[in-house]
Amino acid sequence: MDSRYPIKPLDFEGISTYPLQTRKSKVHAEMFGKAMDGSENILGFVSKLPHILAGDNLRSLIRAVLYAYSSRKPIIWGLGGHVIKVGLGPVIVDLMKSGFVTGIAMNGSAAIHDFEVALGGATSEEVEEQIGEGRFGMAQETGEYMNGAITEAASNGIGMGEGLGTFIHQGIDRGIVFDYRDASILAEAHLRNIPVTVHVAIGTDIIHTHPDASGKALGLATYHDFRLFCSMTKELDSGGVFLNVGSAVVLPEVFLKAVSVVRNLGYRLEEFTTANLDFIQHYRPTQNVLKRPTQNSGQAIALTGHHEIMIPLIAAALKGSLARSSPGTPDARQPRTGEKG
Repeated sequence: MDSRYPIKPLDFEGISTYPLQTRKSKVHAEMFGKAMDGSENILGFVSKLPHILAGDNLRSLIRAVLYAYSSRKPIIWGLGGHVIKVGLGPVIVDLMKSGFVTGIAMNGSAAIHDFEVALGGATSEEVEEQIGEGRFGMAQETGEYMNGAITEAASNGIGMGEGLGTFIHQGIDRGIVFDYRDASILAEAHLRNIPVTVHVAIGTDIIHTHPDASGKALGLATYHDFRLFCSMTKELDSGGVFLNVGSAVVLPEVFLKAVSVVRNLGYRLEEFTTANLDFIQHYRPTQNVLKRPTQNSGQAIALTGHHEIMIPLIAAALKGSLARSSPGTPDARQPRTGEKG
């Protein structure tokens, strides 16, 4: 049957071809992953991943952190609230003990979840159940204690992160028992003199709705922390690492402004690594953490996956590498308060 269409299929008879071996190919057999036999430790597992895309990105991040560790350059972790909610506080605490954390930046929700964990061993309410009667965010102790700590911090000329850590450790003197402070990032950082900065936007966090909240204190304490974070960012030059984990808006914006401030003041800030870890690669982390700060030098690494899997995996690889390179040596790179370095 002849087609009714006025146009006919194109004749391919004259197409030219070339030998496969002359073509440039992006994937080669030597890049492929190796079969697992089930006996691998974590380093064996990582070594057998394909040398393609996220497999190589994971290795690059591990190498960057290990380089920063061995060179005594900053390893700064930016943490969103979800990191705490999925149970990773003890993992970050252990990384602090091992020397793989030199500074921490939190958004407001991360600080709240961590504080609640330290206080009662639980956090993350059911918003849908609470919002109907206006009970969402109205837990008495969370608002009273955290706002009290922030007001004290502002009065004492320190930042929100340091103020919250201090409050947790002075709790017993106030008749407040923090039974789960061993799982708290704020508490462990305070013990080790690891700077913690907390960056808030007024109205975004539940404690801002409580009668004890002070806009003045919140502003003073978080502004102090922004300036402190700028100092931390300044030290990233030549080998430092900044990891943004689970903050889609606040911390990426804060980081970009800190980078601009540091360079505006004439400090060199090049050849460092930024990483964004999340289960979705959002616009602001992609631009403000990965692309813009490192566009002239350094490297940017995006790893997509669930925090509760990716962070323990990275932590295990870092600790495994440390144990392999220096078995029997003390873990902590930074001593606790009162300990000799």
